[in-house]
Formats: sequence, structure tokens, C-alpha cells
Amino acid sequence: MAHDNKVVRLSGQKPVGPFSLPPTLIRLRDVSGQSLKSVLGSFFEQADDSLFALSDRAGSNQDQAAYFDAMRELRLRRKSIAVSMLQYVSQAFNDFGRFKPLRSGSSLEEVDQDSLSLVDHSELEQQVAIDNLLNRLRNRYQEPVQMLAARVRHLMPDVQFSDDQMPLSPEVICGAIAEACADLDIDIRAKLVVLKLFERLLVDKLGEFYEQANKTLIAEGVLPDMRRVPAAGSAGATKRRPAGPAGTSEPPEHPSGPQAPFTASAGASSFPTFSELSALLHQGESSSSGMSLPAGAVTLDTVDLMARLSNLQNSLPPVSDATVVPLRQQIVAVLQQPDGQKASLGQVDGDVINLVSMLFDFILEDRQLHPVMKALIGRLQIPVLKVALKDRNFFNRGGHPVRKLLNEMALSAIGWAEKRQGMRDPLREKIEEVVDRVLNEFTDNVGLFDELLKDFGHFMDLDRRRRELVEQRLRDAEEGRARQERASQAANNLIQEETAGRDIPAAVMQILSEPWTRYLQWVVLRQGEASPQWQSACAVTERLIWSVDPRPVSDETRSELLRVIPEVVEDLRSALQEISWDPFSTDAAIRDLELAHVDVFQKLVTAPVSDAGKAPEDHAMAEEELDQPEQMLAPPEPQVDAGAPEQVAQPEIEPVAAESVQSDAQPATEEPVAVEETPSAPVVAAEWLARADQLRVGSWIEMVRDDTRVRCKLAAFIKATGKYIFVNRSGAKVAEYHRDDLAVALQDGGITLLDDGLIFDRALESIIDNLRHSRKD
Repeated sequence: MAHDNKVVRLSGQKPVGPFSLPPTLIRLRDVSGQSLKSVLGSFFEQADDSLFALSDRAGSNQDQAAYFDAMRELRLRRKSIAVSMLQYVSQAFNDFGRFKPLRSGSSLEEVDQDSLSLVDHSELEQQVAIDNLLNRLRNRYQEPVQMLAARVRHLMPDVQFSDDQMPLSPEVICGAIAEACADLDIDIRAKLVVLKLFERLLVDKLGEFYEQANKTLIAEGVLPDMRRVPAAGSAGATKRRPAGPAGTSEPPEHPSGPQAPFTASAGASSFPTFSELSALLHQGESSSSGMSLPAGAVTLDTVDLMARLSNLQNSLPPVSDATVVPLRQQIVAVLQQPDGQKASLGQVDGDVINLVSMLFDFILEDRQLHPVMKALIGRLQIPVLKVALKDRNFFNRGGHPVRKLLNEMALSAIGWAEKRQGMRDPLREKIEEVVDRVLNEFTDNVGLFDELLKDFGHFMDLDRRRRELVEQRLRDAEEGRARQERASQAANNLIQEETAGRDIPAAVMQILSEPWTRYLQWVVLRQGEASPQWQSACAVTERLIWSVDPRPVSDETRSELLRVIPEVVEDLRSALQEISWDPFSTDAAIRDLELAHVDVFQKLVTAPVSDAGKAPEDHAMAEEELDQPEQMLAPPEPQVDAGAPEQVAQPEIEPVAAESVQSDAQPATEEPVAVEETPSAPVVAAEWLARADQLRVGSWIEMVRDDTRVRCKLAAFIKATGKYIFVNRSGAKVAEYHRDDLAVALQDGGITLLDDGLIFDRALESIIDNLRHSRKD
């Protein structure tokens, strides 16, 4: 029955033909898939605890059995459920516009009366549970889902689809859940528990999922200024406006005075229309910067101008020496008449040329791009100008394919560095291919840019996945190295603390520094420093060291050694076996330890004889007056200090004493050095430390190394060691910094942050800001 149910829901969902998704929708599919995978992982982790709690409070054995059955099935099918849901959502993207998701509460008009039949009670209960989940999702996330649907419609204006066919709609999510749960091998009671668990736990986790989906499209420039759900009657607001007189889609006029509704600080979320830019251009620009000529000159109309620009585009020479001719200089040749006079332009065409010239002036002066990449992108000045002349929405439409292609190429080139002679450079070759195709194939078909954007996006996706794989391996290696360093530090600190001031035989010191240190590191890596295993290892370390240098010595030391030594030997043998230490080396270490223990017993036999002869009266008084073990520990201390062990340890102590004497005798020479070095580290201003803290993974920087500038990206921040790991565009490690060192480099200018924002949007912001300032002046 579960199989029949699945077949009914999936009927009509097979693709009817090839369908190409735009790159932005593909990116939304990939990002939302990763986000949903994370949400499901969190759900499954919480589901176990919730089912345990429910089973404890179960009112009957049947209920408790249902909870345990659900728990067992979720554990066994966790991976298959997640894969099934992700495939279902991916199918909703791939069959966009044709996919038929789950629907609830069908009206009578939608019912096929020929197929009416009695519904099984268990199937009805499942449908009710799914409907409850669907209604809760609809009510909870109505606004973000509608905003997401509006953005998807803006991306796909030619495809008709209902809200429930939007690939991330509640209907699709609930359909994915129903599809995944249909094959669970449990009875209806346990299956309803699972569905109810989705309703209780998953719904609360989807808020960030929908927020991330909207942010993904905003980052791609899809309706970034939409702040509320569009009204029902304004569906056309996201589509193109009617064409203007010259075949262009002219936007309505907007105020352009001091109260104009845009500012340079508004960012990419709100750009002015061409009419607003034109009005601001005339208010802020001097008459000498215009493109018009005195009255009486021949005026070129838009059609003639486009024809001349096409001829200029076809005659552009190949790029050389990373030099680019500014657009204004190229336009001078376009305006030259056969009789030697210069033609003039209409105001609208002149404004478009001025704005496009300013845009490319910013791009060609942008320090974020390598000169070679500037030269390649600069060859697109004429084609971009033709697009702007044809479509005035080019300036305020964030999702315009030309804008997006420029942004993608500039973003991909931010970390690019020129290869050595003879080495292949796939990115440069791809960008050259895109530029050549635009120059050779573009006339007035803007669809070419859609095709190139999709192709370039596919290339960058493959390149990004390759780099992410390399960077992930680097992160894993660095995190493993950090854990190893931390474990090594913990082991060394423990041994140094326990051996400080003690006379340890060389053979035992070798055991401590090699196999035993390796065992301590293994415990830290496997169990952690807060684990009982680590505490036990610390105790064994303490007993082992005491067994070869039992200080302070008392009358009970010998008997205590006889009790402790077998335990120490057995603990050492078990520990080395646990880390698979070489058996022959283990036997040798045990023999060395036993020989050290024999030496300890011999010293205990001889030392009391010499000590007893020195102060027999004191021992007799101690035995008569104080018969407590604590009091018996005090007399041996001066005996041990005067005995042989101190003579062995004395050479280690004497240099320390000598140093202390020197420091007392020369305080003026030692202390100033320390005072000079310690303040040098915290000289960094708080703002630079804050900038180091705010540096996010993926941020690009430029550093100076050996008088050359190197561009690299923050690939990872290793919390265990506080290291920032930087890689080049190929994913190879370039440098690593600790927080304070990074802040010092930022403050001194050795490292500068690169702006990896959308270059077209940054250029437009700069133009608006400059025009507003020039108007005020």
C-alpha cells in the first residue's frame, strides 16, 4: 500500500523534455541541498533523545514499543531518509514547472470521480499527519516562502508555475518527508510517531533554511531590495516593463533632487533607475564632460550609433601588454564623419555612454584586479555599451545577465596570479574564450550573455569544487596537526612537572620520553584531557616516576615500593600493548625499569645505615614520642638532601642558583630587556585585533613577501591553536598567522584586505557617491 501511495503521488512528474536551469537557480539548488542536509542531521541527533524521553513517559506498553520501533528505524534508515528527501527536492528543481508536489485538502473539482474508492484507515491517518505538518509549515513560514517564490518567478519569468511548485515550498518539503517515510518497515503506530516527530522538531529548524535560501538569491542580485511580500495584484512588478518608444524598456521617472530615494551607502540592495542617474549626472557634471557638440553638427540616432559601435567591435585588435583604451577615446573615432566633422549624440545616448565610461573607469582602476584581467574585461566596453543603449534597465536590474557575467569574471579573478611561461592557466583561457565569443558573436542578442553566464558558472562550479576539496584536505591536515601539537604539549608538560627536581635514571628517562610520551599523546587524542583515561594515565606517570626516585623516604617506603612496583610494571606493559608498541622494545623497556627498581632497593639498604649513624638519638626520640606515619616522613628529608641523590642532581641545580645570583647582582641589565620585549607584542591597537577577529573564512588578502605581492584566501581558522591558514587560488598553503601576528601585519600594512564584493555594484555605488559630491561642490 505504501508503494501504491508513492506511485500515485509521483504520477506525471517525469520530465517531458530537456530543461536548462539558469546558473542562479542551480546555485540555489546546491546551497539549499547542503542547508537541508545540515537541518536533517540536527533533526536526527535530537530525535533519539526525544524518543527516549517519550518512551519513559509512555502510558502503555504499546506506546513504548512504538517509540522504540520508531527509534530503531530512524537509526537504521537515517542515511536513506536523508538521501531520499534530498533527491526529491533536487527533482523539484530539475523538473521545474512540471513537478507535481504533495497537495492537501484537494477541492471537489480536483477529484477524479472515476477513481473514487474507500481509503484505508492507516493511509488516512498518515495523510492527516502529513496535512498537519504541511499546514504548520505554511502558517509558520508564509512570508519567507512567498518572498522566495517571488524571487524565483523573477528568475524564470517565462515559466508558469504555482506557489506549491516552487522547489522549496512546504508542499515539496512535506512531499519529500512522505516519500522518505513511505518505505519505513514499521507499523502505522510507529510511523505516525515518526511523522509527529518531524512536525515537532523539523518545523522549528527550517527558519534558517528559508532565510539562507533568500540570502542566496539576494547575493545573486535577484530582487535584493524586496523587503516585504509583493501584493497579489503586483505580480507583474517583478517582470520587465513595457518597451519604450525606441524599443527599450524605459522605466518611469523618479525624483532626482535632494530627496531622491537612493544614496551611495544604500549598497547593492537599492540602485537608482537610469532616469535618476541621468538627472544626477547633469546636476553633478560640468558641461565639458558631456559628449554633445555645438549646434549645427550632425546628430547620430541610436540605430546609427549601434551600427558604428558594431563595426568598431569587429575591428578591435587583440589585447597586448595589458593596455586598455578608455571608452571615451574609442567613442571619438565612432563620432568621426567622412567629411572630417564630428557628429553629436542625443542626450540619452550621451548619458548612457558617460555612465558606462564611468563604470569601466572604476573597474580598470580597481586595485583588486590583476592588470591582465583588467585588460580582458576592458575589451567588453563596446558590447556592454551596446547592451546599455538597448536596455536602460541594465543599470538598476541586479539580475541582468551582463552585470552578472562581469561580476562573476571579476570575482573569479580576484585571487588570480600570472602563471610562469609554459604553464597552463585554465581560468585565463576561459575568460579569454568568453571575451572572444562576445566580441565575435554579439550583435544585439542579449541571450548570448545568458548562455555564456551559464557556461562560465559551470566552469567555476567545477573549479570551486576542486579547490574546496584541496582546501578541505588542508583543513583536515591542519586540524590533525593542531590536535597532535596539543596532545604532545599535554604529554610533555605532565612529564616535565613530574620529573622536576627528581633524579631519574637515563634508561627510565628514555622510556618516559619515547613510548610513554607516545601513549600519553594517544590518550589525549582518543579520549581528551578531561577523560578518566587521562587521569588514570597521569596517576600511572606519577607512580612510575616515584618508583625510581621514592622521595621523601620513610620506614614504609620499602613496603610501599614492593606493593606499587608490580602495578607500575603491569600498567606500563598494558599501555604499550594498547598503542601497539614493538613487543621487543616493550620487553627491553620493562627490563630497564626492573634494573632501575633494583638500584632503588640497593640505595634504600645502604642509605639508612649511614643516616642512622649520624643521628641515632633523634630517631629514638621520634619513635618514642611520635608513633605516626606523618611524623616519620620529616626526619628522612635532611638525610636525603645530604645523600647521594642530591649529588647527582646538584649539577642541574647549580646553574639555576648561579643564574639567580647573577640576576640579583645585576638587576639593571636583566629587567630592562624583559620590559622592552613584553610590551612589543600588545602594541597592536584594538581596532586591528577586531579586524583580525572579523576576518571570515573565504576572505581574500594581499600580503607582501620578499618585495612581491601575493594574494591568498583565508581557508581555515584552527581554534585549537588559534592559527589562521591562508591558501592561494590553487588551494596550496601560503602562510599561517596567529591572531596577534595577523593584527600586527594588518596594522603595519604588510597585509591588506581585498574587497570581494560584486564589482559592478561597487562601481555603481562609487559613481553615485562621486556625482552626489560633485553636485554639492
